[in-house]
Amino acid sequence: MKANVGCHVEIELLGAEGNEKMAFDIVPDQAADFAAGLLGVSTPLAQALLGHAAGSQVPYAMHDIRAVRILAVSPAQEVGAEAAEKRRAEAERAARQAQRDSAISFASSFSGKWGDYDPAGMEGWEEEKESND
Repeated sequence: MKANVGCHVEIELLGAEGNEKMAFDIVPDQAADFAAGLLGVSTPLAQALLGHAAGSQVPYAMHDIRAVRILAVSPAQEVGAEAAEKRRAEAERAARQAQRDSAISFASSFSGKWGDYDPAGMEGWEEEKESND
């Protein structure tokens, strides 16, 4: 089996300062999450590995790394969609928090002819907004 999208790949990075083993699944870029072991297909490392089988050594110049040895290639478990959904949900949560922070900042600094805004009146704003979605 050759390394491709949907494969679990175990490699050894061959560097000037020593070698390091690692394993990951090669996934479409929208499902990539390196911390979770999901390497996007368009990354330089994935591009170097694509089409090569276990036992191959491919050149890969990055920092002190000179080559990569492919130790094993096997079918990946289907987790890419879960990672993409997790990333989407986190982005939505961050956007809601940014909106809330902006509203609080505005309320804290605005003074108009009808009076000042009170940021304390925004308690529970995020929960209300989420329930309306």
